[in-house]
Amino acid sequence: MTRVLVCAPTHFGVEYVINPWMTGNIGAASAHRARQQWDALVAILGDLAEVAWIEPGPGLPDMCFAANGGFALDGRFVPATFSVSQRAPEVARYREWAEAAGFEVVDIGDEAAFEGEGDALWWPRPSEPVLCAGYGVRSDLECHRALAERLRVAVVSLRLVDRRFYHLDTCFVPLPNGGVVYYPPAFDQRSRRLVQSLAPKELRIEVGAEDAEAFACNAIVLGNTVIANHASTELRRRLAAWEYDVVITPLTEFMKAGGAAKCLTLLLDQHLPPDFDQRDAPPSPIRSERVALEGHLLDDGVLARGIDIGDSAGGSVRLERFHAGARRDQPSHARLSVSAPDAGLLGKILDRMRAEVGGVGRTTLRVGVARDDATLGAAPRDGVAPEDFCCSTIYPTDVRVDGRWVRVANQRMDAAILVERRGDSVSARCALPRDLRRGDTVVCGEGGVRTQAPGARPATDEFAFMSSSASSERRVEGQVEELALEMRRARARHGRIVVVAGPVVVHTGGGPHLARLVRDGYVQALLGGNALAVHDLETCLYGTSLGVDLQRGAGVRGGHRHHLRTINRVRAAGSIAAAVEAGFVDTGIMYECVRANVPFSLAGSIRDDGPLPDTEMDLLKAQADYARLLAGADLVLMLSTMLHAIGVGNMTPAGVRLACVDINPAVVTKLADRGSVESTGIVTDVGLFLKLLAMRLGEGAEPAAGRTAAN
Repeated sequence: MTRVLVCAPTHFGVEYVINPWMTGNIGAASAHRARQQWDALVAILGDLAEVAWIEPGPGLPDMCFAANGGFALDGRFVPATFSVSQRAPEVARYREWAEAAGFEVVDIGDEAAFEGEGDALWWPRPSEPVLCAGYGVRSDLECHRALAERLRVAVVSLRLVDRRFYHLDTCFVPLPNGGVVYYPPAFDQRSRRLVQSLAPKELRIEVGAEDAEAFACNAIVLGNTVIANHASTELRRRLAAWEYDVVITPLTEFMKAGGAAKCLTLLLDQHLPPDFDQRDAPPSPIRSERVALEGHLLDDGVLARGIDIGDSAGGSVRLERFHAGARRDQPSHARLSVSAPDAGLLGKILDRMRAEVGGVGRTTLRVGVARDDATLGAAPRDGVAPEDFCCSTIYPTDVRVDGRWVRVANQRMDAAILVERRGDSVSARCALPRDLRRGDTVVCGEGGVRTQAPGARPATDEFAFMSSSASSERRVEGQVEELALEMRRARARHGRIVVVAGPVVVHTGGGPHLARLVRDGYVQALLGGNALAVHDLETCLYGTSLGVDLQRGAGVRGGHRHHLRTINRVRAAGSIAAAVEAGFVDTGIMYECVRANVPFSLAGSIRDDGPLPDTEMDLLKAQADYARLLAGADLVLMLSTMLHAIGVGNMTPAGVRLACVDINPAVVTKLADRGSVESTGIVTDVGLFLKLLAMRLGEGAEPAAGRTAAN
């Protein structure tokens, strides 16, 4: 009996969005029903194959989709290199399992994404076996050449163009008799012609949308049995004509995460024919070239155009490095890796880039840039980086050291990249120049540095920087509803929501609503300045904010002294927490933070009165405290505080959702202009916004009793 690998859905759930099927399904999958469906699938597999198990990992909700862990052929195992950070920790677990199981682990490098058997399907055709490999959504074309060279087999590259079918195994089923079941609209025209050349008409089943969207093509083939979540009557009839038995087992809970039968299994016993001579395997036709761009790449739309040219022509383009000019008069620099299924198509892509990108504005384009290690320099003294140090961005970054790529940790904007060696181990992380010590090894220049492009968008969206929305014309209620749904999901999965707020929250009457969010468990950390806390506490003690009665909207006699008296009383108590303990602070944002053990950080400035005892007047310590509380954030909500919002934005890596609310459109666009595709701008009065948000979150919801935030 053949062997198949499975991973129990112990930690399964839809906790993020990395494919279109997950959109709208965060928190919607039932763990109980998923386990029942998975048990039914494993029972079917047990009658047809020997089932092997890999231990699931906590915090890895997609690890049950074992097909993506790697690819097995003739006793060799190729581990995956995931394109999405959420699944990257799975790789080590699958590698360790394969080594323990006696497989020869074959690495193909980590320069290109390869998502295992999800995008690599062995087709044991009687005439000539081939490896069909998908690219265009999650796996990169470059990995196909590495597979062909390391495994010494012919690789057929098939380009996926519908993001719903993001892996080849969602829309393509190769059969042992040389036949194939597939969904043609998932592929580009060239790939459809390739499939037609490999399987004659009488051996092709082209399914329609009904079968495809129910994951009929995400099927397991074991001998003459096809196991799937769904198959229409016509599909079953045609497979029966080829003497295949079709077994249907519902896997609807897993479909919410974008997978079904094949995604849940990894085939372990796939073999080359006994007489197959790997020395005769044809060399890979895939060709790659590196292109350097310099100029006003964002203003002129050059970078987006260059990437679009390669992708639309059937090639694959990866943004290896991007460095934006600090001012409008300074050029930006980018380096692209351009690949194509053959030399002819690569030449056409490069010719189009030269014609349509090179020379636009003042853009220069160079083809054939060498792939070198990063240049490393030593910090000349404590707190000072080498003069030409490489400035980091918010995007995931790798540096090439000793011939291999190393992922940079602690990603943030405007930092140096510190390289550290411990024995044979090399690591890299972002470090502020002021934290460097004399002799520290720092990346210099832009060579040997690559930056990943922003994450995948729906198929209808175009690649574009500065594309996040921030408009006063959009309906605020709709944006609030979307944000409330996201916050409910974050709370349900015990995610971290960080709020950055300014004193305008209190001035506009939003204080009680923000306090309610804290009380109901929707805030895991609060960042602000001295003024936020002072005026919140003033409202508790005197009912005013800056001396203005918030009920009547009018100043009160002697009100201009209220904030100073507030500061004085809290200083006398010793801290905000002590004031709460003493009983004279019994309402408000800060009160709820103390009661719920929600950590807060107040960064001082030169204009602060007092300040409060809790306000950190050492700017460097305040920045470090902000960074500490931002670590692990899923969502950052920024409320009418331009200075603190921009500071937090620069500390936050790509991948963290940012929502910025301000009455001034210029403030919310500053966050989008960082290039973050995860940022949303809401232009409205922050008091009104918080009232609507608190109402939406309170509708039909029970408070999160007993939840406390981790310091």
